[in-house]
Amino acid sequence: MKPHSHVNSILEHGLVLSVTIEDLSFTAYVVISEPDINLIADFVPQEHFESGGDLHVTAVETPADAYTQIQDMIFNMNIGDSVVFLCSDHASYQETLEELGQDPHQNRA
Repeated sequence: MKPHSHVNSILEHGLVLSVTIEDLSFTAYVVISEPDINLIADFVPQEHFESGGDLHVTAVETPADAYTQIQDMIFNMNIGDSVVFLCSDHASYQETLEELGQDPHQNRA
C-alpha cells in the first residue's frame, strides 16, 4: 500500500499534500508544530472547515511514529477527509513526508 502524493501548497512550516493510498484520497497538512490543537487554524483555511469533510489531527512525536500515525489515521478516514500531522521536529516531519510518498530531501520546511 504505497502512497502517492503531490504538493498542493507550501506553508510557512510545512506542506499541504493531495494523497492517495489505494482507494482513499485525502488532503494532508504536514507541519512542524507543537501538538496544540488550537494552532490548526493557523494553517488550515476557514473554507476547509466549511467544505464538509472531517478533519483528523494527530501528533508525530518521533520519526518512528510516522508510519503508525498514518496507518491509524487512514483506518478512520473517508474519501474527502483531511488530516493534520503535527510533527514535533524536522526529523519527524521528514519521515512523515516520506511515508506519504514525498521525497523528503526535496521538501524542506
